[in-house]
Amino acid sequence: MKLSTRKTRLGAAWVGSVTAALLLLGSSAVAAGPDTTPYYWQVPGADEHVLQDSGFDVEHGVGGGVQVVGDARVADRLTALGYRPRKVDTVYKPVPPGRADVGVQTYYGGYRTVVEHEKHLTDVAAAYPALTQVFDIGDSWRKTRGQGGHDIKAICITKKQAGDCALNPDSAKPRFALVAQIHARELATGEVAWRWIDHLTKGYGSDAEVTSILDTTELWVVPIANPDGVDIVASGGNRPLLHRKNANNTGASCSAPSFGVDLNRNSSFKWGGAGTNRCGETYQGTGAASEPETKALEAWFKQLFPDQRGPGDTQPAPVTTKGVMITVHSYGNLIMPPWGWTWNANPNAAQLAALGRKMAAFNGYTIKAEGDTTGTTDDFTYGNLGIASYTFELGSASGSCGGFLPQYSCVDSLFWPKNKGALLTAAKAAKAPYAS
Repeated sequence: MKLSTRKTRLGAAWVGSVTAALLLLGSSAVAAGPDTTPYYWQVPGADEHVLQDSGFDVEHGVGGGVQVVGDARVADRLTALGYRPRKVDTVYKPVPPGRADVGVQTYYGGYRTVVEHEKHLTDVAAAYPALTQVFDIGDSWRKTRGQGGHDIKAICITKKQAGDCALNPDSAKPRFALVAQIHARELATGEVAWRWIDHLTKGYGSDAEVTSILDTTELWVVPIANPDGVDIVASGGNRPLLHRKNANNTGASCSAPSFGVDLNRNSSFKWGGAGTNRCGETYQGTGAASEPETKALEAWFKQLFPDQRGPGDTQPAPVTTKGVMITVHSYGNLIMPPWGWTWNANPNAAQLAALGRKMAAFNGYTIKAEGDTTGTTDDFTYGNLGIASYTFELGSASGSCGGFLPQYSCVDSLFWPKNKGALLTAAKAAKAPYAS
């Protein structure tokens, strides 16, 4: 009887211990929850358009493959569809000690907010009145709705003579235009534009190459083409929100940060077919140039450059064409000339590749046409105006300087030094980009 009672007590104790352990394990599991840390996932054998149409956040991956951005739940969705996603890298890079600054001026270790970019243009114009002029070229989506927002600012940099820096396509000097941060989360692009502005203004009179360019050429820069989007990104502080599109949330049922329109799929040249999923990262909008940011850029381009190419898709721009435009994105270590809307070669493909090789001699990027993206900025400037146009994709797919959110130190250690010579080459080519 004593033995039976002892067994019962031991059994009860064992059951109680196991129950307590299971309850503790259960509570820990609940407390831990799913891993919501975003990663870059390589997805072998995937078609990026199929994944985009299914709502995945898709980018170009290692060796030209497909990468998807998302947490472990995204990887589970991919696995359920029969793919075999492989984790490549983290999205967020460590913020160095002492650089955990978050506020009005900077975020994520040093990246400047829109307010700081606007102040920078004002300060540069005040310091170099003989070289610069700042323009308001349009409004962001939020500003058009009375929800705050920003003016979209452009700066003209040249040794100003009578008639220079006028919003008139019949300029005496050839023009080079640089546009950055169309996609808000591509942080390094706006910082490269900042350094380009400083290199030109501070170098005049002391740097022979810069002085020669500014004496003969107008350099135009839009450092932040999507200011509302950058505000959204910066609101995350040292965990920037991965917002790519503008802030248009009209009728949106998308969870943040998936609302908005992709401004690099919204241009009016060959618009349509890029992305119809409203919550997808490549959502093209309700119509060609539906967004105020797109309207502002397209009107500005037409004020800078005359139409130098015929209307047919196979008609080349003549060798006398003037003007170069580069829009800066990330990531991929690529120089991409048009076309984006078709895999067929554009009629100036050989000349664009030749200038691309000269720029690639400095940054080491691969020259590759996209061929499967409609409504892009460079297709608009080449297709409508004939100017030599490119998209630069800064950065690799992994590492501290990879992805959308590289460590801030990478701007000065890698992106700017690699691309300074490429941008100077583009500026010098503006007088006759197809002549060489």
